[in-house]
Amino acid sequence: MKRGQMTDYNFNSSSDTQPTGQMPYQQPYVDVASTVEQERAQQISVARTYGEMTIGLLVTAAVAYLSYATGLFYNFIVATGRIGFIGLIIVQLGVVFFLSARALKMNPATARVAFYAYAALMGFTLSTIFAVYSLGNIILALAFTAGFFFALTMFALTTKMDLLKLGPILTVALIVLIVAEVIMMFMNVGTSTMVLSAISLIIFAGFTAYDAQVARALFAQYGNDTVMIKRISIICALNLYLDFINFFLSLLQILGNRD
Repeated sequence: MKRGQMTDYNFNSSSDTQPTGQMPYQQPYVDVASTVEQERAQQISVARTYGEMTIGLLVTAAVAYLSYATGLFYNFIVATGRIGFIGLIIVQLGVVFFLSARALKMNPATARVAFYAYAALMGFTLSTIFAVYSLGNIILALAFTAGFFFALTMFALTTKMDLLKLGPILTVALIVLIVAEVIMMFMNVGTSTMVLSAISLIIFAGFTAYDAQVARALFAQYGNDTVMIKRISIICALNLYLDFINFFLSLLQILGNRD
């Protein structure tokens, strides 16, 4: 399910070279009103991103429950078999890669529709959790995920630590995790599954904080481009949405195996 991450971020500020004729001890002029306005605009953009992500999660939850309650997913699998399920996964991956590659060039409204369509497809696939896990575990995992997600986001947006450097490390860790999970598909070892789920929690906790700082940095960089800000809000919402979903599923698997 992960991961359509944007690349080639450029967060460098302008050159710090001082003019040779500058007077010593001269205090630079700071437009306080403009700075406050820019910070306010960034806060609004970040809020928009998390709003888009929340809508995506609500779409996923609604479609997942309705698909389970009506037996839609079950009927789909009965009619199409394994080919249908594999095709569904391929379509989901295709939408993620398409959005990751094109979101910054697309019409924002089109990108938003594509994101919500992906969220609906995800919900259709995740409807199986209601058949595998108890409702209590699902609610508990959702509550813990929401709490951790909020805490990690607040930490990332308020800390002075530069978490952007974690990107390559997290990406490599994710690739190793995926390879390990593929290998474990052919082995029936419950303990190893629990370990991989715990590692997955750590990785996506890192991605949550990382993606929060990526969003803030991008909004600061493109603060004067209204259209680009809307595009960025969609791709950042997608990345944060995927962080939330993967964290939730990993935690749900741990809680389910505990019973």
